[in-house]
Amino acid sequence: MNWESWKGRARQIKARAAQAKAGAAGRAKKIRLPGWLSTAGQTAAVAFGMFSAVPAPQPAWNEKNMKYALCAFPLVGVVIALAFGCWGWAAAALDLPVLLRAAGFCLLPVWITGGIHLDGYADTCDALASYGGQEKRLAILKDPHCGAFAVIRLCSWFAADLGLCAALPLTTRAVGCMQLGFVLERAISGWAVAALPLAKNTGLAHTFSTAAARQRVKLILTGVILAVSMLLVGFGGVSGWAMLAAALAALWRYAAVSRRDFGGITGDLAGWFLQRCELWMLGALVAGQLLEAHLL
Repeated sequence: MNWESWKGRARQIKARAAQAKAGAAGRAKKIRLPGWLSTAGQTAAVAFGMFSAVPAPQPAWNEKNMKYALCAFPLVGVVIALAFGCWGWAAAALDLPVLLRAAGFCLLPVWITGGIHLDGYADTCDALASYGGQEKRLAILKDPHCGAFAVIRLCSWFAADLGLCAALPLTTRAVGCMQLGFVLERAISGWAVAALPLAKNTGLAHTFSTAAARQRVKLILTGVILAVSMLLVGFGGVSGWAMLAAALAALWRYAAVSRRDFGGITGDLAGWFLQRCELWMLGALVAGQLLEAHLL
């Protein structure tokens, strides 16, 4: 075959490749996801993009994908629960030292969320420690600086969480209860944003609350809360009941403090609630496990 024949053959191959590429592009344009499925995917992406450090698409926020974004918040808890369970399995399989195992349990939720809730926890602790009026407390929440009381409370939170994680029995029941707790606390947090009064007309909580179909969101999240609560008490027994009581106590405290000291909830207060709820449920779980072990 001479040079001209080779050139002709190459042109034919190139033309066929171009035709195949054009045909594939045309077929791709015809394959479109149903509208509701596309919206659901964007809604989940909004929740993961805002409340986690998990890589996710970043769709532009609009009326459709924000309407039920709070309902997708518990899905972040599902991802944390899966990571928590995997770490528990690995720690048991490798027979890791207690402190190393506890450090993994303590840090995994922080890494997955990117610390967004701890930021709100720190700001709220600073505001509450000021003992000022509502306006002063709200102003402190806006301050990007971290005060001494925020540092003290954060160190205290990590010390308590690490200690409780070290005391957590490495059993399917104990780890499974905490996995359900991560989902429950986020369902309660989303419900609270849709149900409780807001402190101001700006901020993250206001954005998600006003964009939500509030009645439907409350109804959906109430269903999630009831379903997860039944799983928790059925699977955990005494420990499950203790964790549920701790979560409800944290919610009551959240509502009381936000109304009394801030005039309503904010995004920072939502983070404050979530971190306290997580710690309280973990403490209740450990206490329940110790009580059951003592009784047996």
